[in-house]
Amino acid sequence: MAAPQVSAPAHGLRHVRARHTKNFTILRNQLLQRPGSAVTIGVAAYLLSLPEGTPVSVERLARHFAEGTIRIRRALNELEAEGYLVRCRERAGDGTVRTRYVVHHRPGTASDTHVVPAPRPRTRPRPLSAPAANLPAPSPAPGPQAEPAPEPEPTSDQAAAVLLGLRARDPRLCLSERETRELGPAVDDWLRRGVTPSQIARTLTAGLPQPLTHRPVRLLAYRLREYLPPRATAHPADDPSPALPPPLRTCAGCHNVAFRSHTETHCRTCRPEAPLPTAPAG
Repeated sequence: MAAPQVSAPAHGLRHVRARHTKNFTILRNQLLQRPGSAVTIGVAAYLLSLPEGTPVSVERLARHFAEGTIRIRRALNELEAEGYLVRCRERAGDGTVRTRYVVHHRPGTASDTHVVPAPRPRTRPRPLSAPAANLPAPSPAPGPQAEPAPEPEPTSDQAAAVLLGLRARDPRLCLSERETRELGPAVDDWLRRGVTPSQIARTLTAGLPQPLTHRPVRLLAYRLREYLPPRATAHPADDPSPALPPPLRTCAGCHNVAFRSHTETHCRTCRPEAPLPTAPAG
């Protein structure tokens, strides 16, 4: 080894240089002087100093350095983003897939980074016998036929009008023809439950998020599904209107007593007594 050369500037850093003849690695100043994490520079220098064929993994690097796996992964991601490192998947002969680390001493240089497929075993085709070769192929056994998919429920004109009118309340609710057919059956269900079109429109357009980053069809479908009102219960009687009480009358006899009746015109005091039934003559 030659005698060290000492450069002594007036101020600042001093170098005590020495000439190396073995066990050294040449590193670019672009890598060593990069701003950012010192862990990234240290991991890069360590990888560039390793010989070909050295097993490398995040766990092995974490055992070598004092930093944990999180900082090691972050450093590898930075080196990969800057072109110093390429990680590729390589398939071994036994079928296992492993990660191969390719280190670039100068970013941007080409490398053979690809996935190597496993060799397929060679199989010798089985010869067909003479009788079997002349036989026709057996027909497949008839299996259960798949049921045809149910046709979508048609959309009524009133439901389509409700959905097409939403754009007047909010221009962002401009639905396509396919989206209108998709939401139409749910709107018809609301209409069958007695909800008016204006009530449906207010439910679908009230309190929309700002802004709408996606198509509104999923939001409208969610509101139609989750805010569905219950069905109206029918009155037990045939006539849904309640029975009216008998009319109020004034006694036609004394003109002083008021009572309710559908047929009687006299109060109980003024009503004539009904005659007793007589026995038949015998």
